[in-house]
Amino acid sequence: MHSLEKLRKNIASVFFGRAEAITHLIVGLLARGHVLIEDVPGVGKTVLARALARSINCQFSRIQLTPDLLPSDILGVSIYNQEKRNFEFKPGPVFANIVLADEINRTTPRTQSSLLEAMNDNSVSMDGQTLSLPQPFMVIATQNPFEFEGTYFLPENQLDRFLLRVQLGYPQRQREMAILREQPGRHRLEYLEPVLSSEDVRALQGQAAQVKIDEVILEYIMDIVQASRRHELLHTGISPRGSLAIMQAVQALALVNGRDYVTPDDVKELVVAVCAHRVITRNYMANGDMSTAVRIMQEILQKVPCPL
Repeated sequence: MHSLEKLRKNIASVFFGRAEAITHLIVGLLARGHVLIEDVPGVGKTVLARALARSINCQFSRIQLTPDLLPSDILGVSIYNQEKRNFEFKPGPVFANIVLADEINRTTPRTQSSLLEAMNDNSVSMDGQTLSLPQPFMVIATQNPFEFEGTYFLPENQLDRFLLRVQLGYPQRQREMAILREQPGRHRLEYLEPVLSSEDVRALQGQAAQVKIDEVILEYIMDIVQASRRHELLHTGISPRGSLAIMQAVQALALVNGRDYVTPDDVKELVVAVCAHRVITRNYMANGDMSTAVRIMQEILQKVPCPL
């Protein structure tokens, strides 16, 4: 069995939600990106993230974001060693391969922003020195919808660091019946065995970057990007970082689907998940739940001609 199919099946053995959510999470891993999972409480956001982490034999850490959390609680802190008479840096939980930032929008913007350098440069700057993070490195953040009490908006520059924004939705009736019968998140998750090593992941990331993407597909991506920048209901369209994110994501999706080339359908599947959280609508307050941005990106996708 293909290694990526093993990974997918391993996650699906404990997460009974939409199969597309599993695929998109794997895409984020292979594209060296970070994933934001957003939905109401209780639909399996944390189970999905932990299932991916346990499926890879690498270092995992979980950060429960709360309003009183400080940046040093995430990045680490320098402690004075009286015997050696110097300061020693004690790494925080961000120094792991897979970092689960649970309920990221429940902590303050200052603490949220402490993750920016780690997510963008795979490094942390502390006390005048820059420390590299282990590879592979991926942040999987979960958040509840912004209208829930005690939540904060994520800054636009931090949203832009997430390759994909995934919404789970409620499971189908039969799948939810299976959850009731088997309770996989309680009984199976802790015993989930890894199916990939960190070296396997790095090799797959290298393969994803080599997936062929035709000039016609690149033109199609640029047509979508340009349409977002001209749309009358968008204050800010897709940035160059966003267009690069589309390319990297569709290359990873092609590899997940067993191909070494990208098709227009790959672009159609991922554009909304990659771009809806990057654009800013004219009605700024409509950005919180993303429904307006999602609808606009779906409209753009329908109107932009697709190559054959």
